[in-house]
Amino acid sequence: MRFCHMKGCNMKGSFNTTFIGSTADERNTAVTILGCPLDATSSFRGGTKFAPDSIRRASWTLETYSPYLKKDLEDIAFYDSGNLEIPAGDLSLALNLIEDAVSEATEQGKKTLILGGEHLITYPILKGMKKTFPVLQLIHFDAHCDLRDEYEGQKLSHATAIRRVKDLGMAEIHQIGIRSGTRQEFDELRAVYSPASLRDRLIPDMPVYLTFDLDVFDPSLAAGVTTPEPGGLMFQDVMEFFSVLVGANIVGADIVELAPDYDATFVSSICAAKVAREVLMLLDS
Repeated sequence: MRFCHMKGCNMKGSFNTTFIGSTADERNTAVTILGCPLDATSSFRGGTKFAPDSIRRASWTLETYSPYLKKDLEDIAFYDSGNLEIPAGDLSLALNLIEDAVSEATEQGKKTLILGGEHLITYPILKGMKKTFPVLQLIHFDAHCDLRDEYEGQKLSHATAIRRVKDLGMAEIHQIGIRSGTRQEFDELRAVYSPASLRDRLIPDMPVYLTFDLDVFDPSLAAGVTTPEPGGLMFQDVMEFFSVLVGANIVGADIVELAPDYDATFVSSICAAKVAREVLMLLDS
């Protein structure tokens, strides 16, 4: 069953359609990129539906080699399967489609990097992934707790994403970069303050899912996000956390909340693409 749709798939290898380094044939690949342009519940400003393709375009400004993780995309067999077709105006159907797509890929033994889209996508992604991996630990990079039970009267929102994920039952949640939320959210926060503390808290060998909200970065680095929050991490800070994850059993990841049209410099998309490059290498480790 085809679970995605690639616009312009006759242009395979073009920077307009695929992430740099993607193979032309999905056979014999263990890692898949899937665009998931859900843009339905943003509370401040939208535009995340444009993010997956903007990240792909930005990837072509990068080298394939990572000096942080000492690996090269040319040594990784991964396939960019395009964007999931998200129906407008039917959130329930959209979430079910995301869950089914990820469930199918995971059951086929694929590790998936999902390019969002808003943060709510993490909920159906993990619903689908837990059918194969019933016990998971979550690593959550974000400026916001996302632990509200509801936001603006809605239980399904980008502001409630981690609460809904928590409802699914995670063995552990590790939250990094959080600096905004309600008093109650901070009472529930499972904060990680340093790479060393993340290393100590990770449960060895247990499958890991990584969700990366780009507003974890300081707005001076990545202004093109839906809800920028001053006081964030810089790129080197994130890479120090990533260095701890080399060799971890990471079974899937997402990158969310890029709103590329709010950054005329294109730097936010480049940051997102660079994060994606490093995550692909972690998925391959």
